[in-house]
Amino acid sequence: MEFANRTGLVAERATPRRYLWTDAFAVCNYLALSHQTGDPRYTQLALHLVDQVHAILGRHRTDDSRKGWISGLDEQEGKLHPTKGGLRIGKEMSERRPGDPYDEQLEWDREGQYYHYLTKWMHVLNRMRRFTGDLTYTRWAIELAKTAHAGFTYVPPFGDQKRMYWKMSIDLTYPLVSSMGHHDPLDGFITYLQLQATGAKDSQTSKALDLSEEITDMATMCEGKSWATDDPLGLGELLSSAYKLAQLILHEGFEHVDLLEILLDAARIGLLSYERRNPLKLPSDYRLAFRELGLSIGLHAIEKLRELIRQTPYDSTMKHHLHARVERLMRYAALGDIIETHWLKPINRHADSWIAHRDINMVMLATSLAPEGYLSI
Repeated sequence: MEFANRTGLVAERATPRRYLWTDAFAVCNYLALSHQTGDPRYTQLALHLVDQVHAILGRHRTDDSRKGWISGLDEQEGKLHPTKGGLRIGKEMSERRPGDPYDEQLEWDREGQYYHYLTKWMHVLNRMRRFTGDLTYTRWAIELAKTAHAGFTYVPPFGDQKRMYWKMSIDLTYPLVSSMGHHDPLDGFITYLQLQATGAKDSQTSKALDLSEEITDMATMCEGKSWATDDPLGLGELLSSAYKLAQLILHEGFEHVDLLEILLDAARIGLLSYERRNPLKLPSDYRLAFRELGLSIGLHAIEKLRELIRQTPYDSTMKHHLHARVERLMRYAALGDIIETHWLKPINRHADSWIAHRDINMVMLATSLAPEGYLSI
């Protein structure tokens, strides 16, 4: 609720402050709270936040000479298809224009579109569809997936395998960062599978919203990739992705057990490295809460994966293999408790590192404490 007031979701502000990654987690938190408490106030907050994100981040900035929806659609069509041009990040600085000098450090503060933020919002819209039953969210999610895929993927001049840009301009016409995000193809692959599974159950979903071609592209880009990382946020997302993929395999019948095993093995390598470095011993001012909380969310995902495997009604070699991998990961569960306990102490939330990223920190702490809204598909 503090987040809702601070960012202008419920309090009166001339311009609400919207940021796509943070807002994605916030929507999931409100859905979790609504489910747990039965209080319709939280559902209304989720609905309102989705609409506000579209109305602000689906349109050009107020300081931009371009006006209206970034898709280029007119006002009426833009409201019907608010994600068709993608969604801005929500950074404070305007984007780098073509021809402007590239500054790696400054680019972190500049506007544009991030693919891994867009997949988060696709997940949000999918959760909204399942929570509310409104088919509109399916259409918005798949339209966003098609726009993002077309804008971020490309075939290099010398080579025939597609790659991805990490960051694109607001209108998706030129790359702002040309390198490929480590987990972006994996994010896209699992998120597209999630949307495809939901769309297949909606008789009103048109064939134009089929993602089979995009799924094939992402599957090809994922082949042979190493997913290991000891970055806490990257590790947490890897674990969360593994749980989402497991749900798709066990509930929706997708056949990607080999990839699930690869993800779990990669996560174990990363956790071993992270534990050896022991960054949690550092003072609060030298730690980034939202990155650590990403890891604690992922460790909750492994707890849920363990229970999911236990509840699987059949006995199989696959089940035993997955169970063994998950049990090896469970030895790191205490790291999540250490992270949550640290950032729940008020004195640690007075640190400059917390205050500088207050919105994202408080939202991801809430997600770690009530992860079902984000982790469930």
